[in-house]
Amino acid sequence: MQSILDPKWLVFMKVAQLGSLTKAADSFDVPQSMISRHISQLERQCGSRLFRRTGRGVVLTDFGEQIFPRIQALITEADSIADAIRTSGGVALGEVRVGMLPSTVPRVASELFARVRERLPKVRLHLSEGTSAQLEEHLREGRMDMALLVREGADPEAGELLIALATLRVVGLSTDPRLQSDTIDLRELEGLPLIVPGHPHALRARLDTVAEARGMKLHYAVEADSIRLQHEIAAAGGGYAITSGLLEPHDAPRLASARIVNPELPRSVVLCTTLRRPHTLATREVQRMITQVVPVLLQP
Repeated sequence: MQSILDPKWLVFMKVAQLGSLTKAADSFDVPQSMISRHISQLERQCGSRLFRRTGRGVVLTDFGEQIFPRIQALITEADSIADAIRTSGGVALGEVRVGMLPSTVPRVASELFARVRERLPKVRLHLSEGTSAQLEEHLREGRMDMALLVREGADPEAGELLIALATLRVVGLSTDPRLQSDTIDLRELEGLPLIVPGHPHALRARLDTVAEARGMKLHYAVEADSIRLQHEIAAAGGGYAITSGLLEPHDAPRLASARIVNPELPRSVVLCTTLRRPHTLATREVQRMITQVVPVLLQP
């Protein structure tokens, strides 16, 4: 069921959020001329300009700024009404967009997809993979409903749902004597060649802070910006990765991990939702399923 609001206002919101007619056209997969035509029609109806052009795109006029929050509220209410009409029989239906980090895809994606297909047959699950920065941008722009993210520390941020807790581990060659025990003291990392993400990254900043507080000097030998890459470099003998230690079956002969202690360094897997898309019966059911399934799937 389409929105009960004039679709041209959806175009207005997208242009305002992206600041570009071209980007809005790409988002809707339509020619830019159609976007321009819809905006022109709205401006004629309103008797006032909604946008003004800049060197980088378009920005809202004073009038556009004035009506933006009211249109946003109307769209949210219209989507809520449409969802209530669609799901009046108590059956979840519609599209739900879920984002996840590359490190969680192998463990989560197939099982989540299979369960949604089995238990929510009228829900279309749209899965996306990306970095934390990409997923958070998509949430801010309303391009997905929810995303699984990792936060450094044990406490999620406001509005985030804690899904699972993990602790940072050192990952290296399975034959390494340092990794034959289940734990490794933080002090033992001093001087070791570490494989870490480049700046800016929350994990890198956290390691810097912890090391400085203890008067330690960590040796960052290699920078790699994904856990998969970090593990592959570790498997090639390039050093020690510091991750949650979620190893895949094919990693077992090559890699081993030990939990960092003194101190332990906890991190949180959280579920973040967007404020830009309506919270429907379908999104609520998928969220409930994630909270039930993902904690089990992410166990070391």
